[in-house]
Amino acid sequence: MKSDERYEIRFSGSGGQGIITAAVVIADAVGSFSNKYVCQTQSYGPEARGGKSKAEVVISDSPIDYPKALSVNLLLAMTQTACDAYFFDIKPEGLLVVDSSLVQQLPTSRAVSIPFTRIAREDIGRELVANMVALGAVGYLCNQVSLESLEQALLSRVPKGTEQMNSEALQAGIEEAKRINLDLLPRSVLSDWDDEL
Repeated sequence: MKSDERYEIRFSGSGGQGIITAAVVIADAVGSFSNKYVCQTQSYGPEARGGKSKAEVVISDSPIDYPKALSVNLLLAMTQTACDAYFFDIKPEGLLVVDSSLVQQLPTSRAVSIPFTRIAREDIGRELVANMVALGAVGYLCNQVSLESLEQALLSRVPKGTEQMNSEALQAGIEEAKRINLDLLPRSVLSDWDDEL
């Protein structure tokens, strides 16, 4: 990341999908385990559960003067409605990451489709942790936080007794993201990407 440059991530989906929890965990990981500044904000639709929701994380090497996302580097869309509503805010070189279990129509070619909900249901055994599968993929693809820090932050946030399930979900998302052929993505999306993490 270039000095003083903002990196903005928007998590979006419907209420009840754990969008805000995922954003809080990544913000915790950046804030607690790196030298970067971070700010996390969120908003809900008129219906708390089932309505549209989004949560944003802004990361910067310098103090953040405005806490909300202005031009998104990475958008996670867990529903078609969220994808349709928020993809307009992605930077021209930004990346869209969608849950292919629930998002079939992609508005851009700069997109990565991963079946987060199906992986959570079939591989982990609980659809409830689709957000943590998505978090693993986002953590890997954004290259703004160490994956070890992300897991530490996750384990400090989840309910006692669910640590192993959530950790498995996070790792499943990371592994799925690693399978993506990064060479097929626009180079500008990955300009700051390296093999360090």
